[in-house]
Parts: sequence; C-alpha cells; structure tokens
Amino acid sequence: MKALCRDCDWTGEAKAPRCPSCGSPRTIFHEELASLSMAHLDCDAFYASVEKRDDPTIRDKPVIVGGGKRGVVTTACYIARMSGARSAMPMYKALKLCPDAVVIKPDFAKYKTASRHIMGKLEALTPLVQPLSLDEAWIDLSGTERLHGAPPAVMLTRLQREIEAEINLTVSIGLAPNKFLAKIASELDKPRGYSAIGAAEAKDFLAGKPVSILPGVGPVTVTALASEGFRTVGDIAAADLKHLAKVLGSSGLRLHRLAQGQDARAVDPDQSRKTISAETTFNDDLFKREDLEDQLWPLCERVAKQARAEGVAGRVATLKLRTPDFKVHTRRRTLAVPTQTARTLFQVSRELLAAEPGGTYYRLIGAGLTEFVPAEGAADDFFAGDERRALKSETAIDALRGKYGSGAVVTGRALKQR
Repeated sequence: MKALCRDCDWTGEAKAPRCPSCGSPRTIFHEELASLSMAHLDCDAFYASVEKRDDPTIRDKPVIVGGGKRGVVTTACYIARMSGARSAMPMYKALKLCPDAVVIKPDFAKYKTASRHIMGKLEALTPLVQPLSLDEAWIDLSGTERLHGAPPAVMLTRLQREIEAEINLTVSIGLAPNKFLAKIASELDKPRGYSAIGAAEAKDFLAGKPVSILPGVGPVTVTALASEGFRTVGDIAAADLKHLAKVLGSSGLRLHRLAQGQDARAVDPDQSRKTISAETTFNDDLFKREDLEDQLWPLCERVAKQARAEGVAGRVATLKLRTPDFKVHTRRRTLAVPTQTARTLFQVSRELLAAEPGGTYYRLIGAGLTEFVPAEGAADDFFAGDERRALKSETAIDALRGKYGSGAVVTGRALKQR
C-alpha cells in the first residue's frame, strides 16, 4: 500500500489525483505509507474551533481567544491568522491587524471536555498515547494492524473522520517513523491535514529548514549557531561533531541526530501526566526583567532539588506567568538534554521570559519540568558534560544543606532577595 483515500479508505499502489473508488481529491501517496506507525495529532486552532462549534453565529468570523487588551492571544482561528494574528501575540497588536475579530475569554473547562473526548478515541486505538497538551498528542500504532484489521495509516484517516463527525472538530495528523518527524509532518498541511515523512527522505527533507525547527533550539541558540555558520538543519547534519559540541555543548550530539531525522524517544503514556513545579506570588506586581529573574532562580532550585530527590530528569522546561488581570501564560521548551539541575532550568526559563513583551507587569511567576525520564539515563549522551558538571555541583550543595541547613550554601541571587 502506497496510496490511500482519506474519505473512503481505498488503498492502492499508484499515485492517484482522485480516488478511483469515490472520486475524492483527498488522496495521499507515500512510498513508506504501509510501514509508518508513529503519529502526531494536532487539533486545528483548538480553542477557537471549540468556540465556533458551540456558537454557529461566529463560524465564518475571525475569532481570537485570549485575555483583555493587556493580555496575549491564546489561539487565533485561521480566518484571523489570514490578517496576521497569531498565538502569543499581544492582544492590542492582534486587534490592530484584525480589528473585526470576535474576542472570547478562554473557557478551559469546555476545552478539557472536548480534549477528553478526543484523547478517548486515541486510547481506543492504542494504549501508547502521550498527550502533550489539551490539543495534541503522540500516538504509537506499532503492532495494532492485526487488532484493527487495517494498517496505522488507514486507522488514522478513520480517526480523523470520526473526530470531525462526532465531536465536530478538525485535526491534522503527521505520520512518520519517529516522534520528531511526526510532529513536523502534522504541521505541513493544516487545517484538516494528513501528511507523511519517511525515513528515506528525512535528511533531505530537513536539510533546508531553519535550525529553529529542531526541539530545544530557541532564539539564543539560533543566534549562537548563526554566528558559527549554522543556519539550516542541513548545516547541523553536515557539521563536525567536535566543533558542534564546542558550539552547543551538551546538546550537540542530540541535535546532530535530529538533523539526520533520527529520534529514538518512545511514546510514554505516563510521561506527560507528571509535572514538578514551583511558583510564587509577589507582594507587588513586577515588570523589570532582573527582578523577575531574581524571583525565578529559587523556584528553579526547588524544582531541580525535587527532581533529583525523585530520581528523574525533565525533557521539557515550563515557565508560568500570571498578569494582574489573573490571566495565566505558560511557555514551554523541549530541552536538548533532559535536566534535573537548576542551572539548566533557569537558563531556559530565562530565555522564555526574555521572549515575552517588555514592560508587562506580572503578579506571579513559576517554573517547572515535565516529560520525565529516569535520571540514570539522562546523562548517557556523550556530550552531556555540562549537565553532568552542574549536577555534580548541585548534588554537593544538596548534601551540604542537608547536613548544615538551608543557609549553608547561598547563591548570589538568593542573597539579593535577602
């Protein structure tokens, strides 16, 4: 099977612009279609789509879900995106670009209900479902063909149609040999997309893409890479590993593997359900970046200490911010190497904070780790030396504080707060 109709499940061996069975133009052709079993499902403009589903009067209008004029856009529907509005954009800017938008405050109880219905359908196909958020998940359909009487590619088209017919929401699906490629594939043809990336084409497919497409590569890393001549994924794939390690430190080898289209991470149903986090509410709202960072550091220390105590390392760092109007903004970044150190968590959280609009007042800040792996496997990466050194230092500090009290070792930032 190399060809598949998304509307009637016809399968064939030759590319067909229209399905020879039902006449639909929604056909997909891929040389590896029959062998791919890792998928990423992403709901299309989820919050806005739920609002449109529940209120037919706004279905053909631009819709933005988010806070007040001082807030940010949580989700913009595809009509609003045509005007330039997008997620995480300041609301005032989005409304300048799309002044006719219908603005709706988030209703997370409603979104969670819709999410549970969708995730329930995924879990009916396989127990190997790893939610990333309310509106996206990885799915491993390996070994399910005999159970369902159809290969994963066919089961996913049926799933897509069921969600649309029964829940009245659309989703996009990416099919690939691993998690990294599946997530990229799900973004290729939104909304109502269905795309596949095979192992044989992965390296060439990725070569011309910007380095920012790689997990864990944020603005600061993009700048550092560009200064060394690494602007595309192909540049990373062709790089000398020693030089790459010098530029990227502990993340070099992992990013090099991803640039080759390789990703050995397994779908873990339990991984995304656990979070270690800490937060603090200020006596007075803060807006200066330095003041916010001073509050952030001890939170990172608390989270990292708990991760070390539980013997786990997190692959994803999260930053939580709450504005004076009680709107919560959560930012996350996948790390190149799983961490259980305050140094790494603070560094990434600091970069996420720096990307937020300047001058914004906040009443709360929080830091967290999620998507855990056993700590003993986190430092197996040959280039995880920086992380190992930080871990050794922080473990020693844990021991000193345990013996002599929490004030035995105090960081410079903690002294500033005192």
